[in-house]
Amino acid sequence: MAKVIKKKQLGVGELKVSAQAIKLVNQVLQSSRLSYGPFHRSLERMFARAHDVKYSIFTNSGTSALQIALHALKSTFGWKDGDEVIVPAITFVATANIVIACRMKPVFVDVDPQTFNIDPKLIQKAITPKTRCIIPVHLLGLPADMAPIMKIAKQYRLKVIEDSCETMFAHYKGKKVGSIGDIGCFSTYTAHFLVTGVGGFATTNDRQLSITMRSLMNHGRDPIYLTIDDDKVSSPDRLRKVIAKRFRFVDIGYSYRCTELEAALGVAQMKERNKIIRGRRKNALYLTRRLKKLESKLQLPSTFLDRDNMFMLYGLVVKDEPKTELINFLEQRGIETRELFPLVNQPVYERLFGPGLEDRFPVAKFLNRHAFYIGCHEYFTQKDLDYIIQAFFDYSQDKRPVKRGS
Repeated sequence: MAKVIKKKQLGVGELKVSAQAIKLVNQVLQSSRLSYGPFHRSLERMFARAHDVKYSIFTNSGTSALQIALHALKSTFGWKDGDEVIVPAITFVATANIVIACRMKPVFVDVDPQTFNIDPKLIQKAITPKTRCIIPVHLLGLPADMAPIMKIAKQYRLKVIEDSCETMFAHYKGKKVGSIGDIGCFSTYTAHFLVTGVGGFATTNDRQLSITMRSLMNHGRDPIYLTIDDDKVSSPDRLRKVIAKRFRFVDIGYSYRCTELEAALGVAQMKERNKIIRGRRKNALYLTRRLKKLESKLQLPSTFLDRDNMFMLYGLVVKDEPKTELINFLEQRGIETRELFPLVNQPVYERLFGPGLEDRFPVAKFLNRHAFYIGCHEYFTQKDLDYIIQAFFDYSQDKRPVKRGS
């Protein structure tokens, strides 16, 4: 079959800025207030309510949220450099990078072949006297199996950070992601559920952790002065305290703040979230229904009765051959693909942890060669979806065994 190049790329994510978003951004520009202000406060309240938590902090990325989360726990509980954090062997590299950035050691655990999330049955084997925390990842919109993870964490007195950068608004056994562990972390980068350009959230029900994280993302500044509104007080005694401490730093922190522009985009997106969720689910279910005839060759996304699959992305596994030919076939037809977050085969991790690291994690090793994802976002039209589906069937036809004598 001749190669066909589709002019319009069908990407893993897309954004169309709404009239409401433009209106709110213009309000920010007209206000001349770009630092933390009313849109931040509104967005953080909305996001906290949507995830059944008391506190939500808007950061400049999901990676930043993860880093201040782990840093806050390390500082609060007196963990040492070199202490260990359990992370899945399949995840975006940031999940492990922030552990190293916090001068701790990532300990990898293999994943479940159906969900691609950390396999709870393997966690206990990875626990040592130096283990302090588990970071389960809710990958591609599907929550990890948190009940056994939380049971293990309680048994060994470990803290839990939910890396929920790809999964918003989902329920697991009646609880919202981001409310189950000690801290939840989310991303609002391009191709995610809420898109603010750059951005992320850290959520928690622990007031002191929320204060520490907000301080850390503001250079480690004394919590008495974290926004330019904190010195607008009526009490002379309070004002004297603020003046005395507002240029005091209590930790080695970071500049991980967003502007009111990103917060305004987030407020607009939060108001549109139900439409976003419905669109992604509808498209993913349509893809699954139409691709079922290829299930002997393709593993399709899983769904479970005890948790939502929010379908941020549409994960696939080529069962009997490496994925390379198929993803090249799709890309030539304008269908964007991404590998399924290979981690333990990355050159930097092989340098840090030694050659052959990937061989210790057989499921991850298989997925690194066979798994990838495509988009299923709400901007796809019926025509787009049918085009994607037809491409899979065209590839399947091309790969049919040649009959003898033909």
